[in-house]
Amino acid sequence: MSAVSSGQQTRPMYYLLLLMILQLGLHTAEGVWPLPQTLISSTERFPLSPQAFYFGYGRQSAAQQGCSVLDEAFKRYFSLIFPDYTSAYGILRFSTDKPFTVEVSVDRADCDGYPDENSSERYNMSVFAGRASLKAETVWGALRGLETLSQLVYQDDFGSYFVNKTDIEDFPRFQFRGILLDTSRHYLPVQAILKTLDAMAYSKFNVFHWHIVDDPSFPYQSRTFPMLSSKGAFHPMTHIYTQSDVRRVISYARMRGIRVLPEFDSPGHTKSWGQGQPDLLTPCYKGGIPSGTFGPVNPALPSTYQFMAALFKEVSSVFPDSYIHLGGDEVDFSCWKSNPYVRAFMQKMGFGSDFTKLEAFYMEKIVNITSALNKTSIVWQDVFDYHERIPKDTVLHIWKGTPASYHDELSRMTKAGMRVVLAAPWYINHISYGQDWRNYYTVQPLNFSGTEEQKKLVIGGEVCMWGEYVDATNLTPRLWPRASAAAERLWSDEKQTSNVDKAFPRLQDFRCKLVRRGIQAEPLYVGHCKQEYQGV
Repeated sequence: MSAVSSGQQTRPMYYLLLLMILQLGLHTAEGVWPLPQTLISSTERFPLSPQAFYFGYGRQSAAQQGCSVLDEAFKRYFSLIFPDYTSAYGILRFSTDKPFTVEVSVDRADCDGYPDENSSERYNMSVFAGRASLKAETVWGALRGLETLSQLVYQDDFGSYFVNKTDIEDFPRFQFRGILLDTSRHYLPVQAILKTLDAMAYSKFNVFHWHIVDDPSFPYQSRTFPMLSSKGAFHPMTHIYTQSDVRRVISYARMRGIRVLPEFDSPGHTKSWGQGQPDLLTPCYKGGIPSGTFGPVNPALPSTYQFMAALFKEVSSVFPDSYIHLGGDEVDFSCWKSNPYVRAFMQKMGFGSDFTKLEAFYMEKIVNITSALNKTSIVWQDVFDYHERIPKDTVLHIWKGTPASYHDELSRMTKAGMRVVLAAPWYINHISYGQDWRNYYTVQPLNFSGTEEQKKLVIGGEVCMWGEYVDATNLTPRLWPRASAAAERLWSDEKQTSNVDKAFPRLQDFRCKLVRRGIQAEPLYVGHCKQEYQGV
């Protein structure tokens, strides 16, 4: 046999081998973001066809068809898993593809409730030939598992869909994983908030902290005090959140396993409140006469507390979550100091000239109002720093300082037995040139001196997007994918996700997934996505 003919015989073998190597190289689901606690993936892969792909409930599942949260999620995730496929309803489809079924089972049928501070988000998932099995304690855990599944599915260069044989056990490292949006400094249309909730679900965030009002504007339309928004909003008709807007946000969030935590910050940050509620703010004095300007809420008047009790009664009926944020930060004492009536009140109360005691008095009254409504209060760290007597179940929110100072604060607060949420390292309204996501990724929330019991009191963290320079035009690219760096820190195991360089290609891949899903996530660095943003 000539050399030529033997070469011709080995060539098909060579091509076959090359094809097998290429096939192996094609299992390019770059992984899941945030990284699950344990993920075992094989190179064995299964083709998926949208015409033969089904979601269903396990026989033993406590939730069955008719469970609103999961029925809706199945529709939503079908479109996310097969973004190219638009179903033609009413047309008979004959498919020769082997069916693939995702079987979902939950232990508790909490289909009509709201996620809360104790909701389990744990799930287990196995993907094998023809089937994926997803088991969770609650529907909220099942939602997290569906998100993971949607990220495991990938397309080859010819557009065919695949998923690899996979086993996952997963649960969040921290229970509270929040995003703060500020809708006072700039009004954010409801659509921008809903889009943020979508992106939050993709990154497995579970708390939307709605900093709804502040000095510049009061867009929340109160049933009890309608003048607050009609006088305090940027515009009384176009720049407000009606009761139905608020219900829509809460309902949309619930369907994605996200709690809505409202913040009505006082006694500072309340200039807009004074427009529609006379005698609420403190008149400032100059040279012994009123100057015509106003400071924080007036803590010396009984009418202040009557107003606050009525407002918070409404707020606690509108927002179903058990938490309510009362603010308590950055109170400027100069106006209180200038007001002779406030000073006289302080003498009567025995506070002398210590205005931190006056703020403490005010905050204790407000916390007691919300406690009577069966709400757990969250307050900014200033309230703790002023040694205020607040109930032990109050959650403290750290927003100030460098790593050294917030680590000290974590030690002090948890030593006092208080629960804490850490926000200081994740103020991502601050931007800098370059890859600042790396700084957010390397935060170590439990790297402070304290016992194991103290560390359990750190219930989570929050990414804050303050609104001085942010509205609907730049909210999404400024938030994503930078916030997703914090999402992995708050969900995943710290040891497995400590290497920033290893995280980079996964985050780049996840950013492309966000872009394909219509989220205008900004690029991390030079490169491209297979599907670029189409402006829809």
